[in-house]
Amino acid sequence: MNSSDRVLEIGPGQGVLTRQLLARAAAVVAVEIDTDLCKLLVQKLGQIETFLLLQGNFLTLDLAANLVAFPQFQQPNKVVANIPYYITGPILEKLLGTIAQPNPVPYESIVLLVQKEIADRLCAKPGSRTFGALSVRMQYLATCELICHVPASAFHPPPKVDSAVVRLQPRSIEPAAADPRQLETLVKLGFATKRKMLRNNLQSVVDRDRLIQILEELKLSSQARAEELGVADWVTLSNRLLATIA
Repeated sequence: MNSSDRVLEIGPGQGVLTRQLLARAAAVVAVEIDTDLCKLLVQKLGQIETFLLLQGNFLTLDLAANLVAFPQFQQPNKVVANIPYYITGPILEKLLGTIAQPNPVPYESIVLLVQKEIADRLCAKPGSRTFGALSVRMQYLATCELICHVPASAFHPPPKVDSAVVRLQPRSIEPAAADPRQLETLVKLGFATKRKMLRNNLQSVVDRDRLIQILEELKLSSQARAEELGVADWVTLSNRLLATIA
């Protein structure tokens, strides 16, 4: 982070992280849903000119529309946040978009404190126990990097789970899916019953024998399971199926 960055913080709470961000960035836009916490934040940080607090639910908030009233605050280029664990999935989708509809104005960098289990899935490698549909969807849209683990003992009171800091850097999608919606469907079906082979999980969209042939053409095992295919493999499989249909 540098002095020219404009940072979005989701759920600033009592402003502990917010103070650190304000000391390093050009501006911080914080979105907080809790009314009492908003009052506290105004008392603590309201006099800082580079701080803008928006009260509301981040998942339903139109950030760009709200910033129109504050021309001194441009659209943030980075995100740094300790997000509520129970809505991690929806927040990730709003920040990055989906395979079919990526965020048209992607952030340069997204650094989040998340539950360790989610961090492991985001950064998992093909073939590992934690590699799943979330891994494919997020890694298609961004480079996912595990920064550090944060034990429950680091918090007071300690939560019931360990945490981790991850960095997601939206990237140009290469190779790209010729039909992103088809790729989304394939990934969903492929991981629907994780221990089943792809030739069984994908029977509703492609003939079993044809899929076996395509897998062999792609130098993949005819007995491959969903977690054995990396993001590039999924894209290639989706594009090959599309070409077959055409």
